[in-house]
Amino acid sequence: MENIIEIRSLKKCFEKHKILDDISADFEKGKIYGIIGRNGSGKTVLFKCICGLMHYDAGEILINGKKIGVDIDIAENVGAIIENPGFLPYYSGAANLKMLMGICGKKDKDRIYKCMKMTGLDPDDKKHVCKYSLGMRQRLGISQAIMDDPDILLLDEPMNGLDNKGVDEMRALFLQLKQQSKTILLSSHNREDIDLLCDVVYEMENGKMKRNR
Repeated sequence: MENIIEIRSLKKCFEKHKILDDISADFEKGKIYGIIGRNGSGKTVLFKCICGLMHYDAGEILINGKKIGVDIDIAENVGAIIENPGFLPYYSGAANLKMLMGICGKKDKDRIYKCMKMTGLDPDDKKHVCKYSLGMRQRLGISQAIMDDPDILLLDEPMNGLDNKGVDEMRALFLQLKQQSKTILLSSHNREDIDLLCDVVYEMENGKMKRNR
């Protein structure tokens, strides 16, 4: 299988604290990768570096052979949910996604509606996002991550706020996306998510990342 993400000797420090300490890994197309570790272990920082949202100090990240920070500034063909998804509170879910898609010069109402339905949301619901439950906001964040049909998904604790039914639905969705040859990096504190979904598991601790499974 081809490597869609390549990380080589990646380093990131905040002052004297090493967040990412000489990390190297390859991620193949069509697999789900679990990234586990305690809070503060560097999972979110790693995801931000892969996206191009945070500069790293040394090493390199290649997405489809293009080096982040050299060939491209922001990773292409990547959808992400990192930390708490942020939306305009006094607009509906569909309106938020339309505006976000419009920022990229795109307009595809059918795709937005399809993605919302895939995540269990009603695209015709006029309820403002400020009235959404935490689980509904999380579903909307996942809708945003997949709405451009990216080849790579970076999902940082995507099950936050979801009830058991929602967790089961999102697990089924992620496995469906894997069948479409998407590459998914998934961080979760829920060991069951990791065991059920992931082909390969990496553990992060003290700035290091090692293959766990």
